[in-house]
Amino acid sequence: MKFKLIASVSLLTIAFLSACGQSEKATTTVAEKAPQVNENNIRAHIEFLADDTLLGRDTGSDGYQIAANYVKSYFKQLGLTPMGEQAGFEQQVTFRKAFLEENSAKLSVINSDGEVALTFKDAFIMSGDSASTESAISAETVFIGYGVVSEDFGYNDYKDIDVEGKVVVVLTGRPDDLPSEEGAHIGSGSEKLKNAVKNGAVGFITIHTPKRDAVRTFTKTASYADAPRLNWLDKDGIPFGKHPQLKGGAYISAESAAALFVGAERTLADILSDDTNNVAIKGFALKSTVEMASKSRHEEITSPNIIAAIEGSDPSLKDEYVVFSAHLDHIGLSSHGDEEDKINNGALDNASGVAILLETARLLSAMPEKPKRSILFVVVTAEEKGLLGSSYFATNPTVPTSKMVANVNLDMPLILYPFADIIAFGSTHSSLGPIVASAAEKINLSLSDDPMPEQALFTRSDHYSFVKAGIPSVFLMTGFKSKDPEIDGGAVFGDFLKNHYHQHSDEITLPIRYDAAASFAEVNMMIGLEIANGDKRPTWNQGDFFGKTFAQ
Repeated sequence: MKFKLIASVSLLTIAFLSACGQSEKATTTVAEKAPQVNENNIRAHIEFLADDTLLGRDTGSDGYQIAANYVKSYFKQLGLTPMGEQAGFEQQVTFRKAFLEENSAKLSVINSDGEVALTFKDAFIMSGDSASTESAISAETVFIGYGVVSEDFGYNDYKDIDVEGKVVVVLTGRPDDLPSEEGAHIGSGSEKLKNAVKNGAVGFITIHTPKRDAVRTFTKTASYADAPRLNWLDKDGIPFGKHPQLKGGAYISAESAAALFVGAERTLADILSDDTNNVAIKGFALKSTVEMASKSRHEEITSPNIIAAIEGSDPSLKDEYVVFSAHLDHIGLSSHGDEEDKINNGALDNASGVAILLETARLLSAMPEKPKRSILFVVVTAEEKGLLGSSYFATNPTVPTSKMVANVNLDMPLILYPFADIIAFGSTHSSLGPIVASAAEKINLSLSDDPMPEQALFTRSDHYSFVKAGIPSVFLMTGFKSKDPEIDGGAVFGDFLKNHYHQHSDEITLPIRYDAAASFAEVNMMIGLEIANGDKRPTWNQGDFFGKTFAQ
C-alpha cells in the first residue's frame, strides 16, 4: 500500500506542541485558525510556471518576465512588502552575454614532435569571453595538479612551481581526501582561477579526466559549447568574476591533452591513473607551449530578482531577516536530438522550488502572530548561468548583509516519490544542524549523508552565494529512502538525473507527488520558523572552514 503524506498538518500546531507551558486546549484552539499546507496551491503554481507559454523561463526572456510578474502579483496579493529597488519588488540585474564567434576558437600544442592543431568540440571547448571581444595567447605550459590551494587542509599545488607568465594545466576535480562540501568549494572553478591569477598565470587549461567522464562525458559537456556565457555587470560596467590577466582558457579531452605532456617527466596516462586511484598528484613543468585564440561578440540583457518581506513581530528582532531563496529561471529553448519539443519547461528545476516558496509565503503571511524576525523572500534569476542572480543579490543586497541571519534555499525538490529522508547541505557547518534535525524528526523524516558527493551539489545552488557572503545556509534535497517499499527513491532520483534533468521532459507530465511537495514545504517552513523565533541568531560552528573563510 502506498503511503500518502498528510498535507493538512498545521505547522503552527507543531510549533505549539513543542512549546513549553502550552495546554492541549490552547493548542487545539489556535490550530483551528492556523494556516495549512495546501498541495493544490503548489500544483497550480508549478503548472503555471512550467507551462509552454513561458518557453522555459530563460534569463532575460519574455517568458522569464511573465514568470517574474506572476511571482510579484502573488506577493502583492499576500500583502508582502516590496524589498527590491526603488520601493518595488524587482532588483534589476544587467548581464553581459558573450557569444563565441563561429570558427574563431583555436588551440594548438607545440611540443618536440611538432605542432598539433586541435579540433573545436571534438578535442577542446572554449566559451565566449565577456571581458574582451578578441583574445590570443602563446605561452609555455606548466602542470599544477588540481590547481587547489587550502591552508586549512595542507594543500598548495603552486608551492615551489613558477607559473608567472605561463598557461597552467590542471585536472578537473580535487584531491579525494578533502571533505565533500569543503572540497566542492576548494576545487571549484572560480577558486582555481583565483589561484592561477594570484600566482601570475596568463592562461588556464582544464583536462577532462576519466573520473569526471563517469559523471558527465566530454561529448555531453561539448554539446553546450555554443551556449553564450553570462556575467553580471557592476556599477562601472565591469563583468563580475572575470580576470583580465587570463588571456585564454580551454577545456580539453584527456586524449588530446596527452600532447601537452610529450617529453615531460611523467606521462598523462600515469597521472590519470593516479587520479582514478586517488593517489596524491604533484605538479611539474611541461615542455610544450600552447597557442590559443578566440573572438567574442557581446550583448547586454536585464533580468530581475524578485524580493519581498514579511515584517517580524518582535520590536528588537524584526530588523533581522531569515531568507528563503529559490531560482525562477530555467534553460529556455534548445534541441534534444530528433525531438520536436524544444521547450525546457523546468517543472522540477525549479518551478517546484518557487511554488513551495510561494506557498511558504502564503502560510507565513496568514499566521495569526508573525514570526519574531522578518522573513525575506528572494526569487532569483540566472541560477542556471552560474548562480548569477543570487551572486548579484549577495553582493548588492537590498537589506544589510549583517542583518540576514540565515538562508533556506529551495532548488529542484525531487517530489516524485514519498521520500522518507532528507539531505541537508550546509547544516553541519553551523547551528542550523540541530534545527534541521528537529524539523525533520517532527514529521518522521530522517537525515542522510550526501549520496552523490561526486556531483559537488554544495557549490551548485544559490545557498552557496549566501555562504560566501558569510550567512549560514541550508539547502535540502529529498533523500533516496522511500516510505513506499515498492518505490526505490534512489532509482527514481537517478532516472530523473539521467533522462529528465535539463531536458524537455522535465514538465508537468512527470508523476509529481504533490503530497510529497507538501511535506517538503512543511519541513523547510519549520526550519525557517525556528530560526525566525530563536532567541539567538544562527552561528558558524567553532573552527568551521566556511565560518573562518567567510564569516562577517
